[in-house]
Amino acid sequence: MCLAIAADDPVEWAAPRWYAFDTMKALAITAASIAALSLVAIAHAEDKRKSPHAEVSATLAGKKITVSYGRPYMKGRAIFGGLVPWDAVWRTGADEATTFTTETDLMVGTLKVPKGEYALFTVPTEKQWTLVLNKTAKQWGAFKYDAAQDLGRTPMTVASASKPVEQFTIEMVPAGKQVTMKLSWDKTVASVVIAQP
Repeated sequence: MCLAIAADDPVEWAAPRWYAFDTMKALAITAASIAALSLVAIAHAEDKRKSPHAEVSATLAGKKITVSYGRPYMKGRAIFGGLVPWDAVWRTGADEATTFTTETDLMVGTLKVPKGEYALFTVPTEKQWTLVLNKTAKQWGAFKYDAAQDLGRTPMTVASASKPVEQFTIEMVPAGKQVTMKLSWDKTVASVVIAQP
């Protein structure tokens, strides 16, 4: 037995409307779930950061140099030779590796640096520091540091701070046709000159 439904029967037109409503509701729930998961993932990534972050920049010959880094606090801890071991590659900050970005070719100390973005590490020792620029710019700390990816290394000048520096600080100090990058924490200031090649 076959049941015929007239073309103007309201039942025939109600079904597509309910179907569309259900589909839109399902899509809205799915979109909300994806958004919630994304927020959780972002919050989790931020939770990994234990220190505030900052950027410092300078201009050399009309081109910008930028350093992005985490800024840990001393919090009463012994820093160099303690929290930061001697003779080991240090992320030079906190959380992600510090990044050094330049819009032009430079000399950083004795190292020729083509324009680009690099991870910036240091190797503190009791008598001298070494600055390291690594071609793998985006990495977490120095846990997967690979010396084979180094662009190169250059010595830094080390001096004593006039008073203890509670929060790790990187400064870019312009002076004529060059910029001095200073890294200060606890009782130590390590610096290197940045200039045109």
